[in-house]
Parts: sequence; structure tokens; C-alpha cells
Amino acid sequence: MGCLGGGGGSGGNSGGTTDIAEEKAKKEQHKQIEKQLDKDRMNYKTTHRLLLLGAGESGKSTIVKQMRILHVNGFGTDEKRQKIEDIKKNIRDAILTITGAMSTLNPPISLENPRDQFRVDYIQDIASQADFDYPSEFYEHTEILWKDQGVVSCFERSNEYQLIDCAKYFLDKVHLIKMPDYTPSEQDILRCRVLTSGIFETKFSVDKVNFHMFDVGGQRDERRKWIQCFNDVTAIIFVTACSSYNLVLRKIQVRIGSRNPWNLLKYLEQRWLRTISVILFLNKQDLLKEKVKAGKSKIEDYSQIMPDIQPHMT
Repeated sequence: MGCLGGGGGSGGNSGGTTDIAEEKAKKEQHKQIEKQLDKDRMNYKTTHRLLLLGAGESGKSTIVKQMRILHVNGFGTDEKRQKIEDIKKNIRDAILTITGAMSTLNPPISLENPRDQFRVDYIQDIASQADFDYPSEFYEHTEILWKDQGVVSCFERSNEYQLIDCAKYFLDKVHLIKMPDYTPSEQDILRCRVLTSGIFETKFSVDKVNFHMFDVGGQRDERRKWIQCFNDVTAIIFVTACSSYNLVLRKIQVRIGSRNPWNLLKYLEQRWLRTISVILFLNKQDLLKEKVKAGKSKIEDYSQIMPDIQPHMT
């Protein structure tokens, strides 16, 4: 009995030692978790969260790309190659839009060389197909049409219809982009236009200060997605394209508000601007400079569109 009792006592001590070790391990684990939570809370408090808002095509995604190039690690070779299809699509959309607008403008514009009409027909009928794979003749037709004075004249009136801002940039580079070994430059990636849908977060640091920048879709139907981003936002960077003063709005009613930054500002003012700081970012100043130098669209000619801001114009 005594021996059995002694054995039981020894087993009891062993079990107690195990329990103590497990308890100690749990306390250490809990301590490490609390330490990590404290660190995360500190990082959260010292991180500035910036929400990019603005009308569609105001250049929000371009700002995010610039932050990646300047403060992160830019774009790797694989990422650059993945953008080739988007760049090709920009070229197709540009030449398709310009040649399609020639007959719809008032007054309409004709080709300088009518014999190239078959090239326009190719662009409108063949290149417009969803499964288009960009054969060599597409680039040939595009390059020749881009040299036609009628097409150039239509491009110069692009404020009368909807055309992507990067149209001229990529149409001027077709001879490079069509090459099999083409790899986009960082400038090409900055210029590339891709419709943003959803919410994208970019993290970067400037002088040891952490930033989280949220890029959200600017279209009206994207608003329900980015409303959730207002929690604990440090500031809103409201992006507007100052070069868009002479652009027409889309004819489809649902799209008109999405292109008008003032409508979006009024929407924000009703719900959020009373508690969150706002930074107004006037984007696309290079395009504005080109328009002013061209002298074809004077800013004062469009002041009647927004009479409320006329007293502030200089």
C-alpha cells in the first residue's frame, strides 16, 4: 500500500509539474500576443490613412502608381509585362473612339486621304470585337490613320466627345508597343488607363511616417463600396482633373454625375466633410497647360457652366 501510495505521489507531482509548465507557456503566449497587439495598436495610431476620392477618370489610380514608384519598390518586370494588354487596349480604344467620332461631330470631319476609309472600316468592324488579338495589320492601320490630318483634327476636338487622356501618348508610341520585345516603362504604366473597380490599399513610408492610401472606384455605383473606408480616415484626398473644364459629359444619365466632381463633393459634404479633413488635389495640370497653350478652349468661355464659382475665378 505504501509503495503504491508512493508511486501515486510521484505521478501526482509529475502531473503537477506538467500543469505548471503548460500554465507558464500559456502565460508567455498571452504575453506575446498582448505585446503584438500593443505594437499593432501603436502602428495603427501612428499610421495616416488617406482615402482617394474623385470623379471617374480624375487620375486617382495614377497617384497610387506614383507612390509605388517613389516610395515602395515600383513595378517589377512581370508586373510591367502584365500591363501590355491594357496598353494595347488603350491604343485600340483611342483609335476606335477618334475614328468613330469623325462622322458624329458637328460639323463632321473627313479623312484627308479617302482611300484609307477601308482602314477606318477595319478599326470599327474588326478591331472593335471583344476577342480581338492585335495582329500586325491593326498596328499598320493605326499608324497610317494617326498620320492622317482628318484624324488629327478629330483628335484636336476631343473635348466634344469622350476620349481617354492617354490617347495621344500611346498612339505616338505604336511603333514601339507593337514590337515583340516591348516592355512598358514606368511612364507607360503611369499613363495606362484601367477602370478601377473595388478598393485597393497601398502602404508606404515617407521619412519614417507610415501611410495607407486607399484607391476606390470613382463611378457612382462604386460609392456603396467606399463608404466603409471612412472609418478612422486621417484625411480625404479629393482628386479632380483640372484639365476637364471643357469636356462634355457622357450622354447616359447615370454617367453624368460620375464625371462631375461637384456632385460628388456635395454628396460628401452632406454626410462626412464636417468631421474629416479634405485635401483638394488638382490633377492633370500638364494636360491643362497643353490646352491653355493651344488657345482653342478658353477657361472663361466655360464659366457659365458653374456660376457659383465664377467670383473665385481669376
